[in-house]
Amino acid sequence: MFQNLIALLLLVGNGLVTGVFFAVRVSVLPALATMPAGRYIETHRLLGKGYHPAMPVIVNATTLCAIGLAILTPDLVARLLLVGTVVALLVVQAVSHLGNVPLNRALTKIEPEHVPDDWDDPRPVWSRWHGLRTLAALVAMACSSTTAVVYV
Repeated sequence: MFQNLIALLLLVGNGLVTGVFFAVRVSVLPALATMPAGRYIETHRLLGKGYHPAMPVIVNATTLCAIGLAILTPDLVARLLLVGTVVALLVVQAVSHLGNVPLNRALTKIEPEHVPDDWDDPRPVWSRWHGLRTLAALVAMACSSTTAVVYV
């Protein structure tokens, strides 16, 4: 029963992470790409106010659920799938902290009303980093879903 609860929390967390990343990829990023620089910076900051406190907590809690379930699961194949989930979620965290977050921090130093003419637009790089973490989240979701459907 305890394993089922952890599996449920894992799937909910994984679904939230993957769903948010997918929505950002297919809807938010295309909208941001059409905006003038100042408006983009302002909108990016507004979006970040909700994502930044919530997403790291959800990703970390989901990772802990995957680790816990991997420890409790006696089946070797299920454990390997859960290790795959953990690795993919660690990739999500690494890409976020090493790729997207530094770009986010750089945007806080620019006033939306005074964007320099020689501004290096981070949107293409940010989008590539986000694509990588979205793919990692999808891999985590596939591994954890397979585990839940077949083994739990």
